[in-house]
Amino acid sequence: MIDTNNLLSVISQIALEKKLPQEKIISALEAALASAYKKEYRRKDEIIRSKIDPESGKIKFWQVKIVLDESMILKEGEKAKEGEKKFKFNPNKHILLEEARKIDAKVEPGQEIFFPLEMPDKDFGRIAAQTAKQVILQRLREIERETLFEEFKKKEGGIVGGLVQRIEKRNVFVDLNRVIALMPASETVPTEHYRPGQRLKFYLLSVERDSKGPKIILSRAHPKFISRLFALEVPEIQEGIVEIKAIVREPGSRTKIAVLSKEEGVDAVGSCVGQRGTRVMAILNEVSPEKIDIIAYSDDPEEYVANALAPAKVSEVKILPKRSALVLVKPDQLSLAIGKDGQNVRLAAKLTSFRIDVRSIEEPDKKIDGGVAEAKEKEEKEEEVKEKNSEKELKVKDESKLEEDKKKEEKKKEDK
Repeated sequence: MIDTNNLLSVISQIALEKKLPQEKIISALEAALASAYKKEYRRKDEIIRSKIDPESGKIKFWQVKIVLDESMILKEGEKAKEGEKKFKFNPNKHILLEEARKIDAKVEPGQEIFFPLEMPDKDFGRIAAQTAKQVILQRLREIERETLFEEFKKKEGGIVGGLVQRIEKRNVFVDLNRVIALMPASETVPTEHYRPGQRLKFYLLSVERDSKGPKIILSRAHPKFISRLFALEVPEIQEGIVEIKAIVREPGSRTKIAVLSKEEGVDAVGSCVGQRGTRVMAILNEVSPEKIDIIAYSDDPEEYVANALAPAKVSEVKILPKRSALVLVKPDQLSLAIGKDGQNVRLAAKLTSFRIDVRSIEEPDKKIDGGVAEAKEKEEKEEEVKEKNSEKELKVKDESKLEEDKKKEEKKKEDK
């Protein structure tokens, strides 16, 4: 006899331990009990269902039969065509429409008819109990995987905290409490050194389904890692008063972020910096020694380009055809405007999508080594689109070839 008195408390305990929804635990138990009942008392080809009352814990069992009309039954020697719903009639799991309507006058073909079964008056046998155990463990693993996937899928594109578990060939495995995520070597920051036990924040890059559980990919090198950190620290960004218009980054070295205020009287840059720099300092502590330039976005290209070259002070900006800009600065501002190895002008060009040419205001006709930077962002995106289209074309070709090979194989069999 099944002990229904303690069933609900067991369900609650499992739900609490596994951190799973109680209704999903009940569903798993129902499937397990139905399997055990079938193993002990019924035929292999029957469809058995069980139902647990979530208030009383009482269990009921049914045999289920699918209603078929004559058009849904395969004749002797007949094979079902692709997409056709036809069945080889089995009286243990099918019932004819005429018979079904004697039980339920409104039943339609394809629906199910339920036949109540007696509650067992003794415990399930060892084999049936083992079957139930296997079913519930499998279902619980499936539920756990699906619950974790749904939980982290909602967090995709956001910030998560985790503990570095181990490092293998520059790939970092991170414990996110109930699941181990991966930060590939390509998503790590070159200047950062990770060690087991280190607690860090990560950008949740992607979540995919996998047979072993959700496959979670993290990043600390992605530009959106910085923008999400700002969203956490700056209430005005969360509320939509301040908007991040653009962000470019060379991980571990420098980031430029352009912000815009949507409300009069609110200073976008000041909001991001915070009183005495407290807000930006919290982000810098997370990504140190990386530097962050917060600049004001502007619809005026001249102003925007000038702002993007901060911390250099720009004397004049001339907008030229084909999204090019000639920038003139005082001689003492040249090195600051160009930056080490041309980094400042390079990031400014990517941020604004302008080709920027920095020159001295005293010699405007003379080009400066390292003073020109292309806005490569657009080209990179176009290249990425080309690569994706190329992959799709290859996939289509592969599928077409497989289909062709299949047809050839079938023709050979027919010829034989």
